[in-house]
Amino acid sequence: MKKLLPIMITSGLIVGMITIPTEAAAPKAKTYKNCTELNKAYKGGVAKASNVKNKGGKTKYKPYVSKALYEANQKSDRDKDLIACER
Repeated sequence: MKKLLPIMITSGLIVGMITIPTEAAAPKAKTYKNCTELNKAYKGGVAKASNVKNKGGKTKYKPYVSKALYEANQKSDRDKDLIACER
């Protein structure tokens, strides 16, 4: 018992010193250089939300919906319809 008590106290202190992160860091959305690169990964482009409408006319493909990815590539949304690189 006398040998067990110091081991338990030491292990309790070690466990108490280990901090467990409560919030994991979210991975950053990839920024593409231009629409050609973005369209290789997402043929229809990237939409900010699922309810946005395309202002540019008829498109061939449905856009991928991701707010973080859209915001990272917002510079590629030339017509400002909340869909980047639609085609």
